[in-house]
Amino acid sequence: MVSARSANVFKKGDFMADGTGPARPLSPHLQIWRFTVTMAGSILHRITGVALYGGVILLVGWLFALAAGGEFYAPVAAFVGSPVGLLLLFGFAWSLMFHTLNGLRHLYWDSGRGLACKTVAATSRFIFAGSLALTVLVFVLALSDGGVN
Repeated sequence: MVSARSANVFKKGDFMADGTGPARPLSPHLQIWRFTVTMAGSILHRITGVALYGGVILLVGWLFALAAGGEFYAPVAAFVGSPVGLLLLFGFAWSLMFHTLNGLRHLYWDSGRGLACKTVAATSRFIFAGSLALTVLVFVLALSDGGVN
C-alpha cells in the first residue's frame, strides 16, 4: 500500500510556504491560549524551586560564617542587614512560602480534589496572595525585634 506522503498526492496548499515538504500542524501556543493565573503559578513554581537552591547555598554560607566566629560573621551580618541582603532574604522567604503553598495544593490535587477550573484559578490566586502575606508577616516579626542581625 502506498501512503499519501510517498505518492506525493498533496495539494499545493498542503506544503510549507517554501515548498519543502508537507505542512505540519502548529502546536497551540500563545496564538490560541490566553495567559492565566494558573499558568503563572505553574511557571513560578518551577522558578521558585530553582531560586530555593540559590537561597539554600546562601543559608549554608551564613551558617558557616556563624560557626566560624565573629570575624567571619560580622561582614556577612552587615551584608544581610543591608538593603540588598534584605531584598535577597525577602525573595528567598517568598520563594519558600510560594513553593510550599503550591506544593500543598499539588498534594491536594493528588487526592483527586480541587481540579475544577474555577477552583484551580481560585487556589492560584490564594497562593499568590497567601505567600506574599506570609512573607510580609515573617519579615514584620523578624524586624520587630530590632533587625535580622
